[in-house]
Amino acid sequence: MGRVTVRKPVLKLTTRGERTRPDVLAAEEPLEIRVGGRALAVTMRTPGHDVELAHGFLLSEGVLGSREDVRTARYCDSVDDHGRNTYNVLDLALAEGVPAPDTGVERNFYTTSSCGVCGKAALDAVKLKTRFAPGGSEFALTADLLAKLPDQLRARQKVFDATGGLHGAALFDASGELLVVREDVGRHNAVDKVLGWALLEGRVPLPGAGLLVSGRASFELVQKAAMAGLPMLAAVSAPSSLAVELAEENGITLVGFLRGESMNIYTRDERVLRH
Repeated sequence: MGRVTVRKPVLKLTTRGERTRPDVLAAEEPLEIRVGGRALAVTMRTPGHDVELAHGFLLSEGVLGSREDVRTARYCDSVDDHGRNTYNVLDLALAEGVPAPDTGVERNFYTTSSCGVCGKAALDAVKLKTRFAPGGSEFALTADLLAKLPDQLRARQKVFDATGGLHGAALFDASGELLVVREDVGRHNAVDKVLGWALLEGRVPLPGAGLLVSGRASFELVQKAAMAGLPMLAAVSAPSSLAVELAEENGITLVGFLRGESMNIYTRDERVLRH
């Protein structure tokens, strides 16, 4: 799996004794995203699908609206102690006429693998208005199909199988098909990767799809869904109070505790068909 995983020795203790053996860990490395040569964001991510990640991040920040908004994306010269390219700096050149993002003091784009909005000054500073309002979407699917999605996602999380340490995100359609699956040490990075895939495939906005995440539903993940025009966000774990409020504001169906045959529908329940 290349740079996606790392093997390290570990001392394993059990009731039968102890032994040293190699363990497979999910890789975590910094990615610096630059726009027009200017540093914009640093995120701790699992290497792979970096171009998608950068596109998805800029989509969710309101900078991009289509794949044509980016002219080029290339890795910059960032070398390690042995002079080898680390592939940890990615520079995107915006197309002519696309405004560069504002990196004023109100917004600090440093992110971590655990919390994408850490460091942003205040709630008013992080709330963004989407150009693809999802509230009017007629997207819907049955509760039976929705209940099967977490198992489908889990079955396609190859790196999770090896490490047990990655979040998963997927886009799904009304027939219950997973359109794309991505993994990362960061919840928000996994989501940015699937959104970046959709942007590069010319599928944004996404009024006919939903977003599935393997963990909890945070404020930021609801915001990312809204910025891509997604009318549904389904999470295996719990939502936060702000996530529910933001979903309601944007007309997004928010589903939590999607496990087995049960689920909690917090907003716009008409999109989950019961019969």
